[in-house]
Amino acid sequence: MFYRVLLFALVLSGAGASVAEAEVKIGVILSLTGSSASLGIPARNTVDLWPKEIGGQAVQVTILDDASDPGAATTAARKLTAENAVDVIVGPSITPTSLAIMQVAEETGTPALTLAGSSAIVDPPTGPRRWMFKLPPNEAIALHRILGNMQQNQKTKLGVVAVSNAYGQTFLDVASKIAAMYNVSIIATERFNPTDPSFASQALKIVAARPDAVFIAATGTPGATPQIELKRRGFAGTIYQTQAIANADFLRVGGKDVEGTLFPVAPLLVAEQLPDTNPIKKVALEYLKAYERKYGEKSRSLFGGVAWDAQLIIQAAIKQALGKAAPGTREFRQALRDSIEQLRDLVVTHGVYSFSTIDHNGADERSQVMVEIRDGNWLYVEKE
Repeated sequence: MFYRVLLFALVLSGAGASVAEAEVKIGVILSLTGSSASLGIPARNTVDLWPKEIGGQAVQVTILDDASDPGAATTAARKLTAENAVDVIVGPSITPTSLAIMQVAEETGTPALTLAGSSAIVDPPTGPRRWMFKLPPNEAIALHRILGNMQQNQKTKLGVVAVSNAYGQTFLDVASKIAAMYNVSIIATERFNPTDPSFASQALKIVAARPDAVFIAATGTPGATPQIELKRRGFAGTIYQTQAIANADFLRVGGKDVEGTLFPVAPLLVAEQLPDTNPIKKVALEYLKAYERKYGEKSRSLFGGVAWDAQLIIQAAIKQALGKAAPGTREFRQALRDSIEQLRDLVVTHGVYSFSTIDHNGADERSQVMVEIRDGNWLYVEKE
């Protein structure tokens, strides 16, 4: 069921011009229930930490739960644009729900900063994708890290497990295109649904193929299921995951079976372990200090961090947009979209971002570092 949360609505005193008096309205769509709730809840917690003003404007935030369902996400987007007249949407949390809102974003001329991972959301940035921006880095950046690690360790045979949606398919497609660059062959491919109770039959097929390593492209706690089954059936090779599993629930569900997992991830996850020369370290630590002060030590989550980055992007883009139109108008939404496209070298918790008319992701190779799960913790294993 949808619910509306009004976080804050402040009225600026002494504001003369109509633009200065207008509120900026932000609609947030998250997976607060359903299979991807472990992604949406940290983002919801982070929204509580957003500043009370952005660009000198009072902010009104409305949060809706899409229950990890594409149809519900579409309904939420229509409600936010029609009833709440939002200037920008942050979310949804996952690829299927993000793809579902694209048509609404285009029809209403509302920019959306999605927290989901697949490049299918923004590539190419034409048609409805002109209004979509995504914050997690594109699949190729992560896969270059993974395949480079395989090459360095003289591993040449790879099995791939992909969740049965656009997120998994895009990772599989990109891996198939670039694996040969690293002298790696994909010798087994299996798919699964996030709600599947077992991965037993697929695991047996992968083990029989005898790969040196297995790459699992999944999001949240469902990503633990294939790994648990592979371990129980004797697979002793390296297992790689994506940053979409980087939350405490994954560690809890996976337990000892996810020990030794390697995955490329946003620097935020291991901010304290980064060298001082890393440009992301300061911004990431500032966010973590605020988040863990409120929600407890080791409560960090990338999915909270990416929600923090969304408001940093809005803050960076809003000044120029306010110079062109007042919040609440189609002209302001267009100006905000255009302003985001012009952002260059913006440091956020996930990396350094430079958007353009042909790049609605903006992340570069600094958005990923290699991390290992060791003793139930995240260990930075890559030297710079």
